[in-house]
Amino acid sequence: MIIVMRGDVTADSAAVQDVVRLAERYPGVKTQVRSIEGATRSLTEVYLLGSTATVPSEPFEEMTGVERAIRIRAKYRAIGRHEGAAEAIGFVYNGVEFSQNTFHVMPGLCAVDTPKNVEEMFRALKSFGIQTTRAGAYKPRTSPYEFQGHGKSCLPYLFEYAGKYDIRVIAMEVTHESHVLEILDALEMSGQATGVMLQIGTRNAQNFELLKMVGQQERLPVLFKRGMGITLDESLNACEYIASSGNHRIVFCLRGMKTNLGDPHRNFVDFAQVPVLRRLTRLPVCVDPSHSVGKRFVGDDGLLDIHHVAAQGVIAGANGVLVDFHPHPEEALCDGPQALLLTELEHFVRDLELVRKAYLERTELARNLLPRADA
Repeated sequence: MIIVMRGDVTADSAAVQDVVRLAERYPGVKTQVRSIEGATRSLTEVYLLGSTATVPSEPFEEMTGVERAIRIRAKYRAIGRHEGAAEAIGFVYNGVEFSQNTFHVMPGLCAVDTPKNVEEMFRALKSFGIQTTRAGAYKPRTSPYEFQGHGKSCLPYLFEYAGKYDIRVIAMEVTHESHVLEILDALEMSGQATGVMLQIGTRNAQNFELLKMVGQQERLPVLFKRGMGITLDESLNACEYIASSGNHRIVFCLRGMKTNLGDPHRNFVDFAQVPVLRRLTRLPVCVDPSHSVGKRFVGDDGLLDIHHVAAQGVIAGANGVLVDFHPHPEEALCDGPQALLLTELEHFVRDLELVRKAYLERTELARNLLPRADA
């Protein structure tokens, strides 16, 4: 059970302590108090853990300071919507809102290679008013002989150029606690020129110690990529590790499943699960068409497969698109064949704007024509 406090009630208030005392009178019940900084408001929630099936909700709902009691019907206590009863409030980081009501395009370099290419990429993003991107400093690879990323040595110029071109958030994969510390140090040295969203890559989707570590630090939000060969349920439980450790600022990213059923694409596209994730969780949902498709395939309609795949996610309600671009893909040290060209950036962005507009019109049509459940 989750007891949601009213908006003006803080975690250290007497009202919360009253809820805790009442809850712990029931045999086998323990409590956890959590504060969530949302995009629209902040919440204090008290989690009742243990055997709560026979615990009544009415005594809590009658208490001063309690907004509502939510009976947990899914295993995802911290990230779950619980049949719509839990509010998806999102979060704001470095001036950028991420929620189930927002939409961001995050074009960038899969792996940072040279300062010249970083600056060229960020300059192009600024010209279109884009403040969110991706850039890999640490790159786990299948082969030990492939480029593993420049690591902390590239962070100073990466953050410098991000500040220069008004990039507010960089999604960056980490595989170890030391990477997080290096990022925090480099951000401090840059004068907090930008912000970083820690990316948990598909290979680390069930690295539980890493998940707990990025959850225990609350300075940087987390972008979690679905595991390439595990179920959606297993991936959501991985996100629960992050949230239950304290960090609720999570974006869930679909990036395709590893199976030959998706050939000739690199992975089998799983973007039909965008509405599933929005229904089951409080999390903003993004898609990564680059790692789903894997190459710059073009159809006789003049559109790349990456355009079509990205559109599948956006028309289904995705809140963001994480996509590979490169000023000179032939120079890329990682995933060059799937990177779009800077000359294609305007087309890609405008195409997604069309699809996002269509999604919003679809939701408006549903509100106007479909019967309301409470009618």
